Amino acid sequence: MTVLLRENSAAVATKPISIAVCAMGGQGGGVLVSWIVSLAEQCGWIAQSTSVPGVAQRTGATIYYIEIAPADPAGRMPVLALLPTPGEVDIVLGAELMEGGRAMLRGLVTPERTTLLVSTHRSYAVEERINPGDGRIDPAPVYDAAAFAAKKVIAFDMEQVAKEARSVISAVMLGALAASNALPFPRKAFEDAIRNGGIGVKPSLAAFDRGFARTTGDMPEP
Repeated sequence: MTVLLRENSAAVATKPISIAVCAMGGQGGGVLVSWIVSLAEQCGWIAQSTSVPGVAQRTGATIYYIEIAPADPAGRMPVLALLPTPGEVDIVLGAELMEGGRAMLRGLVTPERTTLLVSTHRSYAVEERINPGDGRIDPAPVYDAAAFAAKKVIAFDMEQVAKEARSVISAVMLGALAASNALPFPRKAFEDAIRNGGIGVKPSLAAFDRGFARTTGDMPEP
């Protein structure tokens, strides 16, 4: 995907960074997106976010989409896409294991391009819950697919890390994103985005720190 910066019929090609966030209701996906947008803007980048809501808490997740691009020195504004394009997404964040799997099925994760950050915990779908026996879907194929579908995979139980910090998973995901080096911004800028949000700052920073440490290996697995 190419962004065209237009002014007086002149065009300069630059490449945006595209980010898809797949989250369910109550997981703070919208807050995570607002942090990422704030992060980009405070670093002088142009940012745009959109969302396509699902149907209820667990029968459909919301897909948030963000594109960010460096500001043009001449002041020209980029034309950014509104929806993720298969094969053209740089970063995918899945707030639950099967949401990462669905992102792969949609073609949003590619081995040449995509960093996949996904929580390995499960929040069971309606189809899994209504089965009179054990209707749980085997997660092994998702792990196997991620191993070859993504350029880089960061996967751990982000929900549990959030609980340990008495915070929400979105803050852990932001910490993992910061530690992944998939975005060209310093750690302090990520933390400042949380501070600028002004709500739940202390627990969110604690969860961010744990997510960062778990991703870099500075915090051992339980």
